[in-house]
Amino acid sequence: MKASLLLIILITAVFGDKILTIATYNVENLFDLEKSGYEYQEYMPNGISNWNAKNYKIKLNNISRVIKELDADIIALQEIESLQALKDLRYTLKQKGLYYQYYKIADKKNTTVRVALLSKVPFVYAQEISVTSSQQYRNILEIKYKINDKELFIFINHWKAKSGPESQRIISAKALQKRIKEIGDDKNIILLGDFNSHYEEHIKFLRNRKHNDTNGKTGINHILKSIEQNKKAINTKYEQNNFYNLWYDVNEEDRYTYKFRGKKEALDNILISQSLLEKKDMYYIHESASHLGSAYLFHKKSINRWKTTRKKPLQHKGIGYSDHLPLYAKFVVTN
Repeated sequence: MKASLLLIILITAVFGDKILTIATYNVENLFDLEKSGYEYQEYMPNGISNWNAKNYKIKLNNISRVIKELDADIIALQEIESLQALKDLRYTLKQKGLYYQYYKIADKKNTTVRVALLSKVPFVYAQEISVTSSQQYRNILEIKYKINDKELFIFINHWKAKSGPESQRIISAKALQKRIKEIGDDKNIILLGDFNSHYEEHIKFLRNRKHNDTNGKTGINHILKSIEQNKKAINTKYEQNNFYNLWYDVNEEDRYTYKFRGKKEALDNILISQSLLEKKDMYYIHESASHLGSAYLFHKKSINRWKTTRKKPLQHKGIGYSDHLPLYAKFVVTN
């Protein structure tokens, strides 16, 4: 454990402050066994793809193993099919000794997969932000907490995949930005989830003409204003109305949660408002951000994702975890 983090833990123990671990994890298609009509073909329950009770239980146990190791106080989840799938995951975790009393899923729109929340901490409210009326865009989940009389707003995202151009991700970013302006960007705000965007997407995507249909502008960098602050949290310059991406507080070789054709990518992000950079009532603990990189989450040089056969019809093998790694960070809430 880093000396600075150990010191903060000791100080919080003395003064009764609270340390929160907040995480995000794309679990890669956690589908239940009920037919809704919106499933991917390989997740039709009890069909030729072997998405059945046996493989569902394996998937639940495997994802629960990861979440139990994280032991986050608040965890944002992506690619949960339904409330039933979320409840089954929660029950599996409880069997393993990790209980999340509070939970929510963004299920007001009939998208194939959704974002969700598991929390040990009670929240004031949870509501969905509609990006568009189209089923192509997943709703964003907004959760408000009040912890030790301090407000905290969390927004769980799952933006359009990189199979599409940047203009699609900008649509989600603008819906998020609009809501942030309504509550005030001076508040304690955490934006997290699978943004399908690199922390320096404005640099990276210039080499890919298919993505750049926006004259160089990106959702994560330009709309959410995360360009100016690109140093370690302890050294970053305070930039009003900007969001700080916690990847800058991680060693550069470890800045990834995904691999595409062997190349590391940082599709999952945690961005924080300016108030969480200042060591006041609630703040981010410097150098506490990291992906979870336990050995079992890797297979050779690849991430140990949930596996299916390559030939169609795809069939589930009943091994693996997710194609993403979890990302987490720690925060102090003073007493």
